[in-house]
Amino acid sequence: MYAWIWRHLPGTWQTKTATALGLVIAVAAILWYLVFPWLEPKVQFDDGVVDTPTPTATP
Repeated sequence: MYAWIWRHLPGTWQTKTATALGLVIAVAAILWYLVFPWLEPKVQFDDGVVDTPTPTATP
């Protein structure tokens, strides 16, 4: 797949490298600012699955 993308990018290897880097940065920014904030409320890592009982003091 990466070879297919590399073959279809225009220009010399320097242009291809700059374009590929720009694409990676664009995808990372879209994930960071749009996808992850949208997904965070739906996937709650903070909630514990097992509740620990509180110890009761015996008099």
